[in-house]
Amino acid sequence: MSASLALTHLVPLAKEVDENKVTPGVLGFIVFAVMALAVWGLMKSMSKHMQKVDFKESEESPAAKADSGTPTGPRG
Repeated sequence: MSASLALTHLVPLAKEVDENKVTPGVLGFIVFAVMALAVWGLMKSMSKHMQKVDFKESEESPAAKADSGTPTGPRG
């Protein structure tokens, strides 16, 4: 019974909607869907590229440290 009462209250509200009101419609949905697909594709690409990145610092060999010109011995 309450469902039919709710519908009787909603029907007059639906008739009060201005028929000349501008709404996004199908074109707005298509633009939104294309933008959502573009963001999804960019996120997937970024995820793939981030998996290739190696965040571990490689330790330099002692020979490379000696060649770099940094003093390793005591200074006098």
